[in-house]
Amino acid sequence: MRAMVTVVGDERASRRVVTHEQVVRAGIEHFLSRSTIDMEELAVSMAISRATLYRVAGSRDALLDDVLRALTEAMFAESRAARTAAGFDGVVEISRHFGELLRSPVLETFLRQDPEAASRILFTPAGGVHESAVANQLTVFRETGLTDELPPDADLQHLAFLYVRMVGAFLYAEFFTGKKADFDELVPALRSLLNAAL
Repeated sequence: MRAMVTVVGDERASRRVVTHEQVVRAGIEHFLSRSTIDMEELAVSMAISRATLYRVAGSRDALLDDVLRALTEAMFAESRAARTAAGFDGVVEISRHFGELLRSPVLETFLRQDPEAASRILFTPAGGVHESAVANQLTVFRETGLTDELPPDADLQHLAFLYVRMVGAFLYAEFFTGKKADFDELVPALRSLLNAAL
């Protein structure tokens, strides 16, 4: 009888209802402490079954995408709050601060240990992380007043896309080459990109 009660209790626990937001929040904590996401360990820590976790999260890649997108948005928010300049200088200041935050041991370990997942999630335009970065970059253009300098027919979405691709390729290269990126080397290229739009 005692064993049956335990089984029933386990079944109820495995059927516990969790929301997508709860899974992402738990995934963020899990990622920050482990530099990866182990779906089995995460399910145990949340007291839910793996089936429930996958049903809510979709897949490991989907959860990693949600987690990294949330972390990217948090880094953008911190970088935007630290801005002191306007116009092009303000845009570069935010990107530089973002790059400093990116040099996190957590992200470095993830990129080194799981490069295939990192490539799929971080470096493809189809991913939510890239989409979020472009949206945040558009906000940066507006907050710094850069959009006021652009012609009315400027394609801001495409400009933000190109800017994010340039900055991302430069910053993430540091993780794969082992050579520390000097952001000042990128500034002239970013200026050329934005000057062309101006």
